[in-house]
Amino acid sequence: MLFNSIDFAVFLPIVFILYWFVFKTLRSQNVLLIVASYVFYAWWDWRFLGLIVASTLIDYCIGLAIDKEERKTSKKLLLTLSVSLNLGILGFFKYYNFFIDNFNEAFMLFGRVLDLNYLNIILPVGISFYTFQTMSYSIDIYREKIKPTTNLIAFASFVCFFPQLVAGPIERASSFLPQVQKRRIFDYSKATDGLKQILWGLFKKMVIADNCAVFVNDIFENYGTYSGSTLVFGAFLFTIQIYCDFSGYSDIAIGVSRLFGFNLKKNFAFPYFSRNIAEFWRRWHISLTTWFKDYFYIPIGGSRGSKWIQLRNTFAIFLVIGLWHGAHWKFVVYGFINALHFVPYIIRGKNTKYTTLIANNRYLPNAKEFFGMFHTFLFLVFARIFFRADSLTIAIDYLNTIFSSSLFTLPRFPNMSEALVLLILIASFFIVEWFGRDKEHALEQLFSKSKRLYRVAFYYAIVVLIFYFNGEEQQFIYFQF
Repeated sequence: MLFNSIDFAVFLPIVFILYWFVFKTLRSQNVLLIVASYVFYAWWDWRFLGLIVASTLIDYCIGLAIDKEERKTSKKLLLTLSVSLNLGILGFFKYYNFFIDNFNEAFMLFGRVLDLNYLNIILPVGISFYTFQTMSYSIDIYREKIKPTTNLIAFASFVCFFPQLVAGPIERASSFLPQVQKRRIFDYSKATDGLKQILWGLFKKMVIADNCAVFVNDIFENYGTYSGSTLVFGAFLFTIQIYCDFSGYSDIAIGVSRLFGFNLKKNFAFPYFSRNIAEFWRRWHISLTTWFKDYFYIPIGGSRGSKWIQLRNTFAIFLVIGLWHGAHWKFVVYGFINALHFVPYIIRGKNTKYTTLIANNRYLPNAKEFFGMFHTFLFLVFARIFFRADSLTIAIDYLNTIFSSSLFTLPRFPNMSEALVLLILIASFFIVEWFGRDKEHALEQLFSKSKRLYRVAFYYAIVVLIFYFNGEEQQFIYFQF
């Protein structure tokens, strides 16, 4: 079920009414959330509900066993079992054919043909997200950061909570389970703020991302027929599309959660206003980057030790993040390119330089800040060609066409007038985001000091734009990861 679908527009009010007006006890509300979440997920493919149930039971039982076990070696064995089972399930569905393909090719280099069979495997939506969520629960119990819950209903609610089930944010048990286990009281101000965040998320997805997708899909699918300048335009629009698509999903997920009395972690902190690549990754997909930082980067050494150790660990985490996105070498290269861009900052000790808000207490950035933002964004435009292209070969061909004489021509493609309108919408979108960059989301305090009439008119204008520019219903990009 998509957030931007009629199905969800019917589903959400029904669950909301039942949650607040029918199921008024804590236990019944949690049971309703589990049932609603399973219905939400089964709308895509009911056959994969078993995987969510399995992940839930595995880490619920192992978490209790780790806590009861006194011997360190036994605790470690139980944790190894949890990690192995979770990564085994994830690896089978997401990487089986990738490894078979590379295994076959490796033997061909030595003149032997294995021809191992591929499997027609469907990647379950959201498996990377809820697998990481349950796995971190067992790890945190082993590290004695949290105590396991004996309430299976509460734990199942944590695992399958429908707003963030299929594309995050990736929640931690330490922050989410306490919310599940205490009584929720309807908060009007929290609900209205949630609705504003939902509205902004729908605008990002349906007005900006989906309309960018029309041009992006055409340009990337027919890149051989377009000039280098047009290909740059396509890469630029994809950079906008992927941000608005994924952060739009996160906004909707967080906003819907607030309707039910929950607070999810912020997943995007206006990353395109970053002054270097290190700041960008602190602001992009925060729940994933912090997950890898806590459970992979720090355990292998983090930023401790020599510059060489820091560089090694930086390349390691980015290669893993790249591979997390998909079983393709193009994602590995995408991770490598990002890590490579980190090198000068690590060598100069500047990778943690920018931790404060850009242009703090100022309307506009200074020249240095603007150049930093421009440089970072330009790097992302070219790096994400590897992310969007169907293969590594196509990405290289795409770049070769860009860096040709045709780069110095004007971009030309069908529907130039529609592209101009889209650029105006994108510019307007960034203006709103800029003035809300110090808030949890762009609309949180926008026009808060203005007359109510102006605020309402602005919200209605967004609604009109959503309906007017709403085209073909498109799946969220990160569903495939």
